[in-house]
Amino acid sequence: MNIKGKTILITGGASGIGLEAAKQFLENGANVIITGRNQAKLNAAKEIYPNLIAIKSDVANEDDAISLFNRVKELGGIDILYNNAGVGVSPLNLGIASEKHHDGAAYEMNVNYLGVIRLNNLFLEMLKARNETAIINTTSILSIVPSLVEATYSASKTALAFYTKSLREHLQIINSKVKVFEVLPPLVATEMTASRSDKKMTTEAFVKGLIAGLKKDQYTIRVGDSKLVYMLNRFFPKLTFGLINPKKDRESLKS
Repeated sequence: MNIKGKTILITGGASGIGLEAAKQFLENGANVIITGRNQAKLNAAKEIYPNLIAIKSDVANEDDAISLFNRVKELGGIDILYNNAGVGVSPLNLGIASEKHHDGAAYEMNVNYLGVIRLNNLFLEMLKARNETAIINTTSILSIVPSLVEATYSASKTALAFYTKSLREHLQIINSKVKVFEVLPPLVATEMTASRSDKKMTTEAFVKGLIAGLKKDQYTIRVGDSKLVYMLNRFFPKLTFGLINPKKDRESLKS
């Protein structure tokens, strides 16, 4: 896929992976629109990269999504929708059977899964009407093997992975030119993973892997440890489950 000259909308683009993606897409000659819920972070991103267009919007809010679509349409539309925004609520200290656990799961599902479908449904006709366009959905290494301490997050990303594969096939059946990419991050060093002591990939390295996959039309883009986990899980699922869920994580569930 050619990126130069394309206009890309990145949700959750004011920090972490999203902001690094905005930087690298700009460097590759794209026009970039970012969204996020935090106006201060959006303003800060705009100061660093003046060529960005920053729009405050919450992917979990239907009214925000409609307003975002209308604003993007006024700006001339997009060629690439990058569904990067995501949330994770740890079930630790909440208990498996509790109202807080249920509320956290509902929040994750609304942002990580339903929020993506909401935006895809809004922008699909716009994308179908242009020459070379794409949807990028961010799943996770945990859509390959679930995490015991991030069970509902894993479930939300697995739902998105299945939806992404089905969407891609559906668009191919109707002869649509819209390309559907799935990107599977490993553990990446962001605010959301700040409390984790495990090995983390930098946002810079991750986004480089993403862009390399896009340019090759690699529809399933596994970056870093996601490649290893995918291969190991095919042949040694029990071993791989243990690697994703080490003893220290299992012990933490007892406390």
